[in-house]
Amino acid sequence: MAKYKDQKTRATLFIIECLLLIAINKWAFGSLLPPPGEQGLWFYSALLNALLANSLITPFYSKPRNAISYAFASIIALYIVNDLSNWLVFDRTIFWFALSYFTLVLLLSFAQIYTKDSSREWVENLSNTFRILSEKLGSPNAIFSVLIIFALLVFHRNDPQELIFVGAAWIIVVVINPLENLLEIWRRIKGIWVQSFSKKIIGEIIAYQSPRIVLIRQFDNQKLDFGKVLLLKDPYAPVKLGVTIDYTGRDESILLRVLEIDVPPEIEENISNTLKSISNNTAAILEDDEAIKNLTAHNYLLNNQNEFVGLVGVNTSVEKLYMEVVKDREIAEGRLVEVDLRDQKVLYQVIDGLTKEETIKQKNKYGYARAEARKIGVWDDEEKKFKKANWFPQLNSPVYLKSSTDYQPTVDTVGRFPNTNYVTEIDNINELVTHNTAILGILGIGKSMLSIELVERMISEDIKVVCIDLTNQYAEHLSDFYRPQYEQKRIEELQNVVPDGGRRNFQKNVEEGGGVNEFKAEFQKEMESFLDQDNDDEVLKIYNPTEFEVWRQTGGIYEGEAAMASLTPTELTQIISESVLEVCQEQGMTDKARVCLVFEEAHSLVPEWTSVAVEGDKAATNGTARAILQGRKFGMGCLLITQRTANVTKTILNQCNTIFAMRTFDQTGKDFLANYIGEDYANILQNLEARQAVFYGKASSCDNPVQLRLNDQDDFREVFREEFKPPEITDNDQSEEQNNNTDDEVDFDEIDDDLPF
Repeated sequence: MAKYKDQKTRATLFIIECLLLIAINKWAFGSLLPPPGEQGLWFYSALLNALLANSLITPFYSKPRNAISYAFASIIALYIVNDLSNWLVFDRTIFWFALSYFTLVLLLSFAQIYTKDSSREWVENLSNTFRILSEKLGSPNAIFSVLIIFALLVFHRNDPQELIFVGAAWIIVVVINPLENLLEIWRRIKGIWVQSFSKKIIGEIIAYQSPRIVLIRQFDNQKLDFGKVLLLKDPYAPVKLGVTIDYTGRDESILLRVLEIDVPPEIEENISNTLKSISNNTAAILEDDEAIKNLTAHNYLLNNQNEFVGLVGVNTSVEKLYMEVVKDREIAEGRLVEVDLRDQKVLYQVIDGLTKEETIKQKNKYGYARAEARKIGVWDDEEKKFKKANWFPQLNSPVYLKSSTDYQPTVDTVGRFPNTNYVTEIDNINELVTHNTAILGILGIGKSMLSIELVERMISEDIKVVCIDLTNQYAEHLSDFYRPQYEQKRIEELQNVVPDGGRRNFQKNVEEGGGVNEFKAEFQKEMESFLDQDNDDEVLKIYNPTEFEVWRQTGGIYEGEAAMASLTPTELTQIISESVLEVCQEQGMTDKARVCLVFEEAHSLVPEWTSVAVEGDKAATNGTARAILQGRKFGMGCLLITQRTANVTKTILNQCNTIFAMRTFDQTGKDFLANYIGEDYANILQNLEARQAVFYGKASSCDNPVQLRLNDQDDFREVFREEFKPPEITDNDQSEEQNNNTDDEVDFDEIDDDLPF
């Protein structure tokens, strides 16, 4: 029999039952209240206490301390009415039986209290045994039934009228308790004829796929759309609702899968009343618009049906989500999906997919698509970054696809997750430089555009940039930071340091032959001026090694001639790198980035030893690598861009703590990148679209590798240059202007050395 939680209802029932007792006493004894003593024992000590205990004090269950109070009160009642000296043997036997019963309840209850906190397993088990016996034997019905039976047999057995009326009172009030049963019957009948919600029976429940999935066999073949709210009559759960997900096949009829949802407290009672009119293991459509509106307001799934794509699948781990795809809403690699995890919305990025097949019932095969996604984290809207999320979501939890069409880049945004407003930023531009960065990918997918964006970000943070560019595109795209006429003049001066690049400069000491020493000395002076802390006018230098003709002597003099070799781009890259490092070392150690070397087409500037064009490039690459390795302590780092990962020296690549991996096809490159970004992301590189990259490393605002849609240059500059305007640069030959305003006797080189750049 159900007990009602409402205290007003229980109090009303108590009053009615008391009135019923008074009426029975009137019929049995001719008075409203029985006389005190043995004739009134059944009324005052038994039934009245039973009603108080059942209705008001312990209506649901009796604890050992309650059993003690009931048993003790019953023992006192026995003591008051006992007349052992005048009783017959039968009466004394009934008395001692009742007293023994109450004493047993007392002993069991006290034993449970004294043993409940023991740390020993056998004592704990014994305490639980005492508790169960005390709750059952010491319940109000049990205690006061013994007392009433004692009163009937000892004081009323000789009067048939009293025996009938008192016995009937005990059976009706204590055993049957008709008022609560009548109230329960009334509520169930009312639920049939006056229902809170309208419904339509659609099928029977044939299986539970724990957790939260219910399988229903429909009575007809009418197809139900996704998102229909169903009432589910489970005999072991009083209130249960579900949402239709999809169809999984058929046996006698079509099989429908339903996902259980939480029931808001506001409509729980009405749902419960409606379910009472439905047979067990039956499903019905909830057709009440107001109830569905209430549910939608409280339920995330119903409120976001258009984003629902699937369910959390088996084998999901802390870092990886396996999702059963239910709705194919343009799911693709790189898209973000959302799952509820401990009341947090955790985002995952889809990286792979495959098809699966399961047997759901009676060898009925069900095929579906399965997506694989990597955890990104919980989005912090204030800091515009992802925070770490621990653990993994519950099996069969809903998964939602995130999308947006109103994306607006911010100053710090380097890219966004495809089709969303979730962004990734450069967390620390200084670490991007000092801990080195690599941009890797095939030709024509946006590597240089990304590099140019990063260069502009560096310049905005007062980090100077030296580009070694074989493509001749940086001067054009960074024209707002570069003075082509003036810089061309300086390049020409470097080209003319020694006639013909020192090709005819033969020396007995091979190291002094050619033009290498003179070129390096002049270039170092150039870097000293450029990196001077007081020089705020120059922020960018661009050099194409193929524009310089510098010769080195490779053998001794023979008949006035010596073997000579022109420096390769790799060897000139070494000179530039070492010169920059020497200037930085003279300025001292620092944690802040001072200068970044940009290696465009790095496979030609710092090639792997198996890919060198000439033997001297091996030593030159090693020299550049040493400079990069030492540079971090002095604020120097590099940005390496290449389309051929396999052909770039791994000595430098291994020092790149930040990676932008774009589309690539060669297996060597993917194997190398797998060590950085993981095999999952390495396997999707060949499918990346233009302007997409996998971003990972020390400079990223995300702790894990992420696939991004990079900024478009125009959108980036529109936002970025509102805050960081390019410096005002006058493109003219300052040295020539100053020379025109001085005497003809003044030496040009001296003026050039003192130029206020």
